[in-house]
Amino acid sequence: MSALRILLVDDESLARARLRTLLGDCTAPAALVTAEAANAVQAMSALQRQPFDAVLLDIHMPGTDGVALARCIAGLPQPTAVVFVTAHAEHAVQAFEVAAVDYLTKPVRLERLQQALQKVERIVQAPSARQPERPEDVLIIQDRGRTERVPLSEVLYFKAELKYITVRTARRSYILDGSLNELETRHAAQFMRVHRNALIARHAVRALEKHFDPEEGEGWAVRLNGIEELVAVSRRQLGAVREAIVVG
Repeated sequence: MSALRILLVDDESLARARLRTLLGDCTAPAALVTAEAANAVQAMSALQRQPFDAVLLDIHMPGTDGVALARCIAGLPQPTAVVFVTAHAEHAVQAFEVAAVDYLTKPVRLERLQQALQKVERIVQAPSARQPERPEDVLIIQDRGRTERVPLSEVLYFKAELKYITVRTARRSYILDGSLNELETRHAAQFMRVHRNALIARHAVRALEKHFDPEEGEGWAVRLNGIEELVAVSRRQLGAVREAIVVG
């Protein structure tokens, strides 16, 4: 496809210049800055005059801030994809609540900017694939200095370990600060308790197997689609897991 059409929104001209230079180095996909704005009023005016594929948006600006502007953009008849570019990492949760495509922190690395543009490109190529996510459909996870939005549909299990919860997907594990009981209450339709320290995704249950645990001795464990490791099942939850396998 042709280069992505970008609107840069930042009250600092030097920050816009740096980002424009970085965008010029992007190749997969390529990106072209077709307009710039120093505040929300200028940005909305530009959006009404011409089409863009993405808005690269700062948060701290005089007048209307970036998060409020993103809400206005989301309310347009044909909302443009928003990528936040800011020096302030603490607003990431707010950013994802307004359905931002990505959240980059300054100074922006070329590789990270390229990843954000690839997300935009996928939306441009298949706009119908971008369904608005409800807050209850995702987990907002702070991980190693970055904030990630993990779809609940990708989570295979939650396991309480020490003061944290391990969130396991087929691709990787995350650490979540929270309560297993709270997760069970909030997501009872998608997850079931199999042990005092574990919840598993109902859709991922593949098999129930005999299992020997060094700490608890001989017992049962459940095998999940997408990962090799087993999750121990307590005797108390054994009947519910069997039923889940039968019902599917």
